[in-house]
Amino acid sequence: MNLSQWAQAPASAAMVAFGNIGIQGGNLVANGFLDDAKNTQFPQVFAKQYTGEASDDTARQLAHQFADDIIFRLSGGTPGIAESKLFYSKRVGPGEKEIWMMDYDGANQHAITHLGEDSISPRVSPDNSLVAFASLGKNGFQIRMFSLILGRLVRFNNVGGTNLSPAWSPNGKELAFSSSRTGDPEIWISDPQGSIAHRVTSYKGPDVSPTYNPKTGAQIAWISGRTGLPQLYIMDSDGSGVTRMTDGGYATSASWSPNGQFITFAWDRKYGPGAPGGQDIYVMEVATKRWIQLTHDIGRCDFPTWSPDGRHIAFANSPDGADSHQRIMTMLADGTQKRALTGSGADMPNWSWK
Repeated sequence: MNLSQWAQAPASAAMVAFGNIGIQGGNLVANGFLDDAKNTQFPQVFAKQYTGEASDDTARQLAHQFADDIIFRLSGGTPGIAESKLFYSKRVGPGEKEIWMMDYDGANQHAITHLGEDSISPRVSPDNSLVAFASLGKNGFQIRMFSLILGRLVRFNNVGGTNLSPAWSPNGKELAFSSSRTGDPEIWISDPQGSIAHRVTSYKGPDVSPTYNPKTGAQIAWISGRTGLPQLYIMDSDGSGVTRMTDGGYATSASWSPNGQFITFAWDRKYGPGAPGGQDIYVMEVATKRWIQLTHDIGRCDFPTWSPDGRHIAFANSPDGADSHQRIMTMLADGTQKRALTGSGADMPNWSWK
């Protein structure tokens, strides 16, 4: 390879990635290389061999591993997102939604549950072994737990009331969720089996949609109707230090950024610039409460979720406001480069932790 040509116009490349792939001993073997196009004396940045079973899925997986290794090396240690997954709720029939998953770029979409119920709000554990979600059965909405390792449901104790919107702590040892087991919907925290649970909010009005600060695990953001219309709040994970973050309108579906500095959420501000009464995606800086609006005039937007590198946000979008036309989109965290990942019927995305 003539690196000097890549370094010149029109390519003007700083780095060149290349490789080869073949079958050896029944396995797929890929060799990936990254070279510095401007370093003629010692051009190689890294070289690595990737192996796996010979299949199309493995070839894609190895390519994703190579891409993540490139990002990790060039960013100085920031993990890439090519191996990450998105979990979401997909309508598969009247009154029936299942939990699905796909690659970060929308490829490889497939169901992971087949319950024949209305299953919503999937949240994958930090180690990618469990998916918590809520499902509508004979006892109303209850938290369910699906093992990605075993490929089946595992035990989660529900003790009455409506139980919704699970959220994992960054160490994977706690699950926060909304429960009306004592009457009013409040935020509760339990172990991953639901065996040991305690309440962390106690105020008239619904408390729903918790999300942990993934950097520290010491704070929870959530949506509360204690002052009327739902607003965004944060608190310490023991329920102390409650702070209201939004100043009006109708807020829903918060997600905390991986670095702990920002919260993205859906907000119908009902005043100010933008479409009057429009529900859009916003990002707020936690320390200052300053916010920016990321979506404009593309229909109803909800359920934002951060990518593990903090550079992307996926969200649900309905161009005409109809639930049946809901799709999952992605964009950079500054609101640019929006594109659809799914067709209609997909909702409530959750990006894996890694």
